[in-house]
Amino acid sequence: MELDRLDRDIIAALVEDARATYAEIGQRIGLSASAVKRRVDRLRVSGAITGFSAMVAPAALGWTTEAYVELFCQGKTKPSDIALAVSRYPEVVGAATITGEADALLHIRATDVRHVERVIERIAAEPFVVRTKSAIVLSRLVDSPPGTTLPDPRNESPVSG
Repeated sequence: MELDRLDRDIIAALVEDARATYAEIGQRIGLSASAVKRRVDRLRVSGAITGFSAMVAPAALGWTTEAYVELFCQGKTKPSDIALAVSRYPEVVGAATITGEADALLHIRATDVRHVERVIERIAAEPFVVRTKSAIVLSRLVDSPPGTTLPDPRNESPVSG
């Protein structure tokens, strides 16, 4: 789906505050509430907007420590096998196949460093894992929610909302 500037502005407003009324969004971007509603409905039908949710600070849930773990797998381990295995760990909040020497990169959230260590030990024991390489996050320098910075296809530079 092709998003125009108003669609991008609506998405940015919803990412910032999904509870904003159509009237509030319309006032912010220069549309009527009914025009915003029509656009949001169209964005939902097209799949550009997949849902609305609350963003909760991980620390509020006790997840005060995070790490990134590179997985090095044996042979030609399929991404679907990696996904199936790591999805069993609630501490794994993100996983992706990556370029480079490692086969996958995991994002882990835990209660403390010892908890991270236990999770890595369990993941390292998976039959396809040869080794892991981990990094503990000390502090977040940039932490923008998805959708707050959208590429502008006209000039390919990010547009903040």
